[in-house]
Amino acid sequence: MDQPVKIFRFDVEEAKKVASSTNEPHIHDFEEILIGMEGSIEHFIDFETTTVDAPYVCFVSKGKVHRVKPIVKDGKCDVWVIRFGSEFAAEIIFQLYAAFHNTANIFWPVERFTGRLPVLTEMMYNELRQSNPDFSVIRHLLNAVISIVLSEKQKQQPTAISSNQNETFTNFLAILEENFRRPLSVGYYAEKLFMSTRNLNLICQNILQQSVSEIIETRKLIEAKNLLISTDKTIAEIAYELGYNENSYFSNVFKKKSGQTPGEFRDEMRSLLTS
Repeated sequence: MDQPVKIFRFDVEEAKKVASSTNEPHIHDFEEILIGMEGSIEHFIDFETTTVDAPYVCFVSKGKVHRVKPIVKDGKCDVWVIRFGSEFAAEIIFQLYAAFHNTANIFWPVERFTGRLPVLTEMMYNELRQSNPDFSVIRHLLNAVISIVLSEKQKQQPTAISSNQNETFTNFLAILEENFRRPLSVGYYAEKLFMSTRNLNLICQNILQQSVSEIIETRKLIEAKNLLISTDKTIAEIAYELGYNENSYFSNVFKKKSGQTPGEFRDEMRSLLTS
């Protein structure tokens, strides 16, 4: 994306355009939240197709193969689409990963769909349309939207204990959130979870299609991008804060994963946010 966040809206006409277009399963390098207020969607994700009636919320993490087909129902279709980079919601993004790793879609009971999500999303949309949008305001609004979604997801979780893999993965992410700044091995996390590194890697591959090392690196890089955008810390200071002993190694990893050096990323984002 050429912006840290983009927001648009599907209506009946847009839904008809999508229905008549070539709409193949695809992946993207951003996170996506869909807020459906009218109509339905047919959602192909995790190699399964599900139809969900509004009101609903879907979260699609970057790198997942998926396809969305908005459906006009009773002559209506109204869907907000929020796309954003992981670093734009660094403080809360892994909570979304944990909450939605085993299901992308939640039906939102009508009695609890009070309009807060559409209102907050429209506020973000209107701010983005300003000649000089305040991205700090948009970030706070996005965090509020995500917090409401997480609260609803928590209400809908079954009272029974989740499967062993789901429970282990959620516990791993909780431990990661407390320790990702430290230079710790995969073995540290496996030991904390009373299991072998092989089994922990298998669980992470099954759920996020990433190894434990890749997930740790992803979390570090999300935080690195956040710090590059939101602070004046030097690249060396950020590398040290995230547990990298050598600044050059941090820069090499960052460029390999992001396609840019930390300095290039900072310059591009600051130019974008102040233009």
